[in-house]
Amino acid sequence: MLEAINEASAGVKKGHGGPFGAVIIRNGKIIARGHNRVLKTNDPTMHAEIVAIRKAAKKLKRFDLSDCELYTSCEPCPMCLAAAEWAKIKKLYYGLTRKDAAKIGFSDEKIYRDVKNAPKTKLLKETQLHEKNEMKPFIEWKNKKNKKQY
Repeated sequence: MLEAINEASAGVKKGHGGPFGAVIIRNGKIIARGHNRVLKTNDPTMHAEIVAIRKAAKKLKRFDLSDCELYTSCEPCPMCLAAAEWAKIKKLYYGLTRKDAAKIGFSDEKIYRDVKNAPKTKLLKETQLHEKNEMKPFIEWKNKKNKKQY
C-alpha cells in the first residue's frame, strides 16, 4: 500500500493529476505502477488503476491478470472497478475511501448512484439507434473460427 501512496504523491508533485496511485503485484513483486495522469494527458480515463492495469497487461502480454493483486491509494471509481473486473483481478486493496476523496472535491457518488439506480437516474442521456447492418459484426464474431473469447 505504501508504494501506491508513494505513486500518488509522485503524480501530484509532477502535476499529472489527482492524488491517486496504484500498483499491481504478481508473485509478491510489483510488476506495474500508475498514478493519475488525467491532467498530463487530457484523457479522463487515465486514472491510476487504469494506467497500472495497462502497464501490467503490456508487460505480461495478456489481458488476464487473475494471478495479480491491485493496491490503490483510494477506493476505485466505478470505471476503475470495472476495469479491474475486466482484467479478472481477484484481490483489490485500497486505502482511503470514496468519502475521503469527496472531502477534497473528487466525488464519484453521482456515478455510483447512477450505476446502482440505472436506468432511473443517468448522468448520460442514452438513445438506442438501429441500423440495417447492426448485427453484422456480432454474427461475424459468433461464426469466427479459432476466436479467443475474453
